[in-house]
Amino acid sequence: MEPQLSTVPAEILSVAVLLGVLFFAVVRPRGLPEAVAAVPGAVLLVAVGAVSWHAAWEQVRTLLPVVGFLALILMLAQLCAADGLFQVAGAWVARWCGGSAKRMLGGVFAVAAVVTAALSLDATVVLLTPVVFATAAHAGARPRPQVYATAHLANAASLLLPVSNLTNLLAFSASGLSFLGFAGLMAVPWLVAILLEYGVFRAYFREDLAAGVTAGERPATPRTPRLTLVVVGLTLAGFFLTSLAGLEPAWAALGGVVVLGGRALVRGRTTPRRLVASAAPLFCLFVLALGVVVQAVVGNGLEHGLGHLVPAGDSFVSLLAVAGLAALLANVINNLPAVLALLPIVAPGGAGPVLAALIGVNLGPNLTYAGSLATLLWRRVLHEHGERSSLGAFTRLGLLTVPLTLAGATAALWAGLRLGLG
Repeated sequence: MEPQLSTVPAEILSVAVLLGVLFFAVVRPRGLPEAVAAVPGAVLLVAVGAVSWHAAWEQVRTLLPVVGFLALILMLAQLCAADGLFQVAGAWVARWCGGSAKRMLGGVFAVAAVVTAALSLDATVVLLTPVVFATAAHAGARPRPQVYATAHLANAASLLLPVSNLTNLLAFSASGLSFLGFAGLMAVPWLVAILLEYGVFRAYFREDLAAGVTAGERPATPRTPRLTLVVVGLTLAGFFLTSLAGLEPAWAALGGVVVLGGRALVRGRTTPRRLVASAAPLFCLFVLALGVVVQAVVGNGLEHGLGHLVPAGDSFVSLLAVAGLAALLANVINNLPAVLALLPIVAPGGAGPVLAALIGVNLGPNLTYAGSLATLLWRRVLHEHGERSSLGAFTRLGLLTVPLTLAGATAALWAGLRLGLG
């Protein structure tokens, strides 16, 4: 017989464990992986009966396909980086800017939006941000607008495809939409969010952009990895084709990893161990354990409390309220726990409320550092490059962009639902 913990102590313990796990993930003492705190926390909650073994296993079983897909996308992004794809993108931005910091910002926005949508927000934060630093340094431009753009677009430009963000994968599973249906409904909100972000960036960083670029060192043009580009293009096409065939899009991602990974192994550019490490297995384990911890919090009172706050229906006001609540929750407990907590509540309302919640948890984290793990990773990249990340500047920029993009993207979603774009 499973141990049982009464409701109030179970609720207190579950929240305490969740906050402890998130604090550990933010601080990462001695560089320890997030799973070091999440796995024992999940085991503790199951052991004392705050969440049943059955409920914990069901949560893990639900998340396993999503986490497996995440691992494949991370591997594919790392293989693309090893082939120099991001360096080519940086060289393209440098050529495009033509001595104009404003054009450079536009180029970074375009590249970051495409990379985030196709290869996930983690690729933008971890792999593209260092390239943007190097590109700005070569051109003699002030790096702040460019590097803040990678942080904001890692979140804002992750609305387009199910593969763009782990939160998207979870929402995709709950939405009942096909891959094409998801992309059809989110294409206009994605574009609206990017354009609004760009407009705010042009105004907010006007002094940095007015400084222009100096006669910096012109970077050498790297060789374009044509096969890599072809494989990425075919993988994206595969996502749509597998959706039409009723198959999991993970098969398309696996195909891309097999081709690029197999070539890298044959040529001695990587090893099986390094290839497995690029899938971030400990981070994937962290996601599974965090899912169990969130299940304990949801089952011990949060679902009931949120249920009173989530409006019914898919009117514009209702969708905006869901998006706003999701954004608030993401900044309080991080976007991944937020979407795990909200999906069971909004899913019965159909695709509209699910995608509105997704808009909230993807755009909301641009307000605070703690809103998403991607933003925390971005801060580390900045510190590694000797660039200070100002909490005040980040928050002020977020106060300008988040309400605007939430309203604009939600309005576009509402219009798409009315037009039957999904």
